[in-house]
Amino acid sequence: MEEMKILIAEDNFVARKILTKQLCTLGEVDIASNGKEALEAVRMALDEHEPYGLICLDVTMPELGGIGALQGIRLIEAQGGIKEQNRVKIIMTTGLSDRDKVLAAAKSGCDAYMIKPITKPRLFEELSKLGIEIP
Repeated sequence: MEEMKILIAEDNFVARKILTKQLCTLGEVDIASNGKEALEAVRMALDEHEPYGLICLDVTMPELGGIGALQGIRLIEAQGGIKEQNRVKIIMTTGLSDRDKVLAAAKSGCDAYMIKPITKPRLFEELSKLGIEIP
């Protein structure tokens, strides 16, 4: 199995730490603490021809929230000519079960939506549904 490049965009230190620990067995994990950093990381990865395979985006972050970052990432992919089937898998994460935000994320092109706290079994089950191989 090829190692995957993963981005965690999360402003909460504890949540970042937990997700990093859960995902580090699947590949290299990069961290962004807000949506602007996430967009910059995605641009850099594409420029280096090493795109992310998975991005976990927190809905509520400073500077640029998860929905805005999600829309930005999908726009960058579209401008780069990346076909829908080749886009990065994006899981939105949140502590709130806000129906409007779930719908906004779905309309903006997220692949999954998870309510915190996120357990490793639930996360890996979601990754399997997205077609990501779990060792």
